[in-house]
Amino acid sequence: MTPNQQDRYSRHTNLAEIGEEGQQKLLDSTALIVGLGGLGSPAAMYLAAAGIGRLIFADFDVVEVSNLQRQIAHNTNRVGELKAHSARETCHAINPDIRIDTIDEVLEAESLNEIVPQCNVVLEGSDNFPTRFAVNEACVKHSVPLVSGAAIRFDGQVSVFAGHKPDAPCYRCLYSSTSESADTCALTGVLSPIVGLIGTAQAAETIKVLAGFGRTLEGRLLLLDGLSMEWREIGLRKNPKCPVCGDG
Repeated sequence: MTPNQQDRYSRHTNLAEIGEEGQQKLLDSTALIVGLGGLGSPAAMYLAAAGIGRLIFADFDVVEVSNLQRQIAHNTNRVGELKAHSARETCHAINPDIRIDTIDEVLEAESLNEIVPQCNVVLEGSDNFPTRFAVNEACVKHSVPLVSGAAIRFDGQVSVFAGHKPDAPCYRCLYSSTSESADTCALTGVLSPIVGLIGTAQAAETIKVLAGFGRTLEGRLLLLDGLSMEWREIGLRKNPKCPVCGDG
């Protein structure tokens, strides 16, 4: 690392679990963030600050006034701007030394199969099951860990999926039906700090996955009840009949 990097990341390198070797792994890593909304905003900002060497922001939507209550990577002056571009500007202001690429179109199977193999980890923060399912399938196919988050009203959930491993569940083991319909914040509302809590948890899990320390949420689903501010954990198992990672 350069002297500037040693100074910037000193609070990481001072941690025995990370050190200079772990920080270098972060600098050498690529992370794809799908969705730069309520979850993707804090995740992107923390990962940029942490020194993930290359971030890829994927979001085809534009910033709207109604987003600003919770999507902290954006501001009033950027209303009408593409979210991926707005988030890039925010994150480069935090850390100008990292590379940030943007994708401004809907991610489909073909584009995912081109992008995901370039990545060491994928963070998923969209609000619809077709995107979640497509991202999961690409991650399983290309053996890339998936850090998944979701939040609605006062509730949130986060997990790490490594469905490419023999005994590890993938996202479709949890949600098997292609007919699943996801509530959206626009329809039901969301308490703004809830998405921040989940997005920040996604960032923490991503850093653990990339630097190789601690116990990740692989095989565990962490659930947040924001009304009582209680967390609970559910164990996840691989579904042998899963259409993506099962035995067929």
